[in-house]
Amino acid sequence: MEELNLEAFEEASEVVQQVTKETKLVYSDYFSAQTGNRVWFKPENMQQTGAYKVRGAYYKISRMSDDARKKGLITASAGNHAQGVAFAARLAGVPATVCMPVMTPLMKINRTKAYGAEVILSGDVFDEACAKAYEIAEETGATFVHPFDDLEVATGQGTIAMEIIKELPTVDYILVPIGGGGLCCGVSTLAKMLNPKIRIIGVEPENAACMKASLEAGHVVGLDSADTIADGTAVKRPGEKIFPYIRENVDGIITINDNELIVAFLDMVENHKMIVENSGLLTVAALKHLDVKNKKIVSILSGGNMDVITMASLIQHGLIQRDRIFTVSVLLPDKPGQLAKISAILAEENGNVIKLEHNQFISINRNAAVELRITMEAFGTEHKEKIVNRLKQEGYRPKLVKSKGIYSEG
Repeated sequence: MEELNLEAFEEASEVVQQVTKETKLVYSDYFSAQTGNRVWFKPENMQQTGAYKVRGAYYKISRMSDDARKKGLITASAGNHAQGVAFAARLAGVPATVCMPVMTPLMKINRTKAYGAEVILSGDVFDEACAKAYEIAEETGATFVHPFDDLEVATGQGTIAMEIIKELPTVDYILVPIGGGGLCCGVSTLAKMLNPKIRIIGVEPENAACMKASLEAGHVVGLDSADTIADGTAVKRPGEKIFPYIRENVDGIITINDNELIVAFLDMVENHKMIVENSGLLTVAALKHLDVKNKKIVSILSGGNMDVITMASLIQHGLIQRDRIFTVSVLLPDKPGQLAKISAILAEENGNVIKLEHNQFISINRNAAVELRITMEAFGTEHKEKIVNRLKQEGYRPKLVKSKGIYSEG
């Protein structure tokens, strides 16, 4: 394929229906109220492989010659493209090898293996795993399937735009996560073909914003690092082939700090009962950065492949950021009954104690300085402040403590 064209997008839209689930738009009352817009989500986290990547992988493999397939397939991926290629290769009856970063979540590794692919862990980020995949392709002659810098792959990903516009023809904005740029390339190009008035906003992690840097430079550039919890978009250099389409069709780039993804995860779990991985949450977090009102906005949730340890960590830190869990330190005289007094105050203020740490050795003078650290649940910032103020009124001089030295509750 020499260039993206409408005929190919239409063909791809038919082809991918063989392997995709119908992901109807989900209207969000919560985010609509929060932003003053009408917000929908395109839940690609509900695909069989847990992400949109199966679209591009399957379309690419469907277009290959028999000779190319017989050589076997090899790719590199942070996890979602890996599953898409493995799944499509199994359907085609051909072997697949996938190189993934060493720190890829275990769930993504295990699911890729479950689809029958061989997994090789190499490097700290996608770019390093990709270099390893190219080496193996050179040695074995296997056919390389690039996760984003391939126009046929981008065409497959762009079928999402066809579905969005069919369901919501009057959409004003589409928010698209960007890692290497394949999804954004396909979605933005097809959307502009179908309706040039639609505005496409790419969303990147703040610490892996390779596309923003490239657009500002006017050509593809690489970053020195890609340090983000959004592992699926931790890419240091975007695609060369897809870059001209991004430059032509994307109306703006929003970058998101990792801390914003934590709150977005909690919002999606509580308000939509949906598990969305950090890269997919980029477009959720970006909603509050979009300075528009009364617009119809679709945020693409690119995937939902997240291991339970990461989920637990995000929930904990999300509750901390929302002041629903906090730790306070008070100094007590080392006398019987002091703990009971504190407990009574907290009970009166409806503070739910999670953990108590009683340290008698903070000072030599135990009559004046025994430290009690209390970790507790609250209903939010107002409730937290009410508890802290009550402790102050009782003369305890409470000090807020950072949780694990990472997120401050003060």
